[in-house]
Amino acid sequence: MIIRNWTILLFIISLISISSALIAEYFFNLQPCELCLKQRHPYYLILTCLILIFFFKNFNKIWLYLAIQFASVYGLFYSIWHVGVENKILNGPAGCSSMLTNSENTIDLKAQILSKQVISCDEVIWSFFGISAASINTLVLLVIFILNAIYLFRYYVIKKEKSV
Repeated sequence: MIIRNWTILLFIISLISISSALIAEYFFNLQPCELCLKQRHPYYLILTCLILIFFFKNFNKIWLYLAIQFASVYGLFYSIWHVGVENKILNGPAGCSSMLTNSENTIDLKAQILSKQVISCDEVIWSFFGISAASINTLVLLVIFILNAIYLFRYYVIKKEKSV
């Protein structure tokens, strides 16, 4: 049943995901870091693909579902990276860490301070039962990736069986 209604379910999941991020930013003033912003890109692409699927019924939809699959991989890359940065396992992008390196002079220290973002990627600014937003996003994108792969497989098998 999930696979049969996959397009609608995927639309709802993506809309809730991007809406909650935007509500957190604009209504609760939780400013996103650089990695948080990059994790939103897949949802914009997924929603765009789904709108095209809804409006163009006769279009070859497999290419849009493949785009959704690649978008989920892109999102998984950034969300896993963000979880690693939050847990101090991985380094974040330049200027995305709250730590400063030791410096011999004030000019280097000033340059480090000015290059740092106000919101650091290694600080968890929101969590739900101890699970960070980046971790939740990783789980959501993993579910999207797996279910979309199942949908693509079934779509390909059905198309192949009908053509034989």
